[in-house]
Amino acid sequence: MDDYKPLEIAKGIYWVGVVDWNLRDFHGYETPKGGSYNSYLVIDEKIALIDTVKAPFAGEMIKRISQIIDPSKIDYIISNHVEMDHSSSISRVLELAPNAKVFASSKGQTGLSEYYKEEGFDNWDLNVVKTGDELSLGERTLMFIEATMLHWPDSMQTYVKEDKLLFSNDAFGQHIATSKRFDDEVDDVMEDAGIYYANILLPFGGQVLKYIEKLKGLEVHPEMIAPAHGIIWRDNVSKVMTQYLKWAHGETVPKVLVIYDTMWGSTEKMAMEIVEGARSAGVEVRLRHLRKNDWSMTMKELMDAPVVAIGSPTMNNGMFFTNAGFLTYLTGLHPKGKKYFLFGSYGWGGGAVKGMEKMMESAKFELAMESMQIKFRPYEEDKKACREIGYKLAEIAKDNANS
Repeated sequence: MDDYKPLEIAKGIYWVGVVDWNLRDFHGYETPKGGSYNSYLVIDEKIALIDTVKAPFAGEMIKRISQIIDPSKIDYIISNHVEMDHSSSISRVLELAPNAKVFASSKGQTGLSEYYKEEGFDNWDLNVVKTGDELSLGERTLMFIEATMLHWPDSMQTYVKEDKLLFSNDAFGQHIATSKRFDDEVDDVMEDAGIYYANILLPFGGQVLKYIEKLKGLEVHPEMIAPAHGIIWRDNVSKVMTQYLKWAHGETVPKVLVIYDTMWGSTEKMAMEIVEGARSAGVEVRLRHLRKNDWSMTMKELMDAPVVAIGSPTMNNGMFFTNAGFLTYLTGLHPKGKKYFLFGSYGWGGGAVKGMEKMMESAKFELAMESMQIKFRPYEEDKKACREIGYKLAEIAKDNANS
């Protein structure tokens, strides 16, 4: 049995990446299913390596390459993105193939020079490319496409024209660890793609729309999309591209998302009543406890909800620590077109709601209605008020849903 076996995804094109089975955190968002770092080898008269892998996994990638060719025969290394989960094995490959040329965008050149000064960047044969530039491998042609802010300024993609195969780097990815490599072999892959989009690409909807228009202008119509994370799209290519358009446009449905944390149950009781009120109005409702649900999935739920209610107990005259953390995460991703309602409970000082309002105001988020807070615990009159608020939030969600 061959260890570290590569996989041929098209004639002469191989996946030589690695699976990170134990990945549980990817620069801040949870990855309970693990992840992968995908690298691809194209064999022609010239040999090209499309992206590398995170440095600790370089040996595994090289073992896969070695089962196909002697790594010293690599002619070109394409660096689609500077981030270290894609680029930090370049220097290791160059030790084996010192004559290989490296290709990157202009901003990619800048980033690589700053990251890898100590890894001998000054000796790299680096070539800057821009959208529409082509590189012949022999029978195949690589075309480069700048994908600015998907999701870094340096991001670009590489398209194999003859195979209609798009190496999309961080676009169209997912964070899942699996022995399977294709979308038709894995369940719930669109759900995983949505979680990925919500936590990586959500702030860049405008850039996503421009990017898809750019593909049309270049007459790039991929029949396979090979991202740098997760599985390869071969069965649902048009479906995932259509879904990206919907996410980028911020399409929403009649839905209320209630997010909260609680200390002694008071804020939770308020959340439950808001949920019941919204449910009675006939809209979809989701409830997410911040310490019992991962934030990455909460962001996925938030994408198609026009109305979001967030509740926090008061602790040390401010909002609860999980609420503060989540709101920092939320405002960084800055979803557009949402209306928010804030609620909470307190004992002797009502600082939670005030703190959340301040963060919302700073982020220029729109409040659906006046916030609500109760002292100590909600009694029947408070519960009734929460149910009425839930009903009103549902009506706002109906009015503001756009799909």
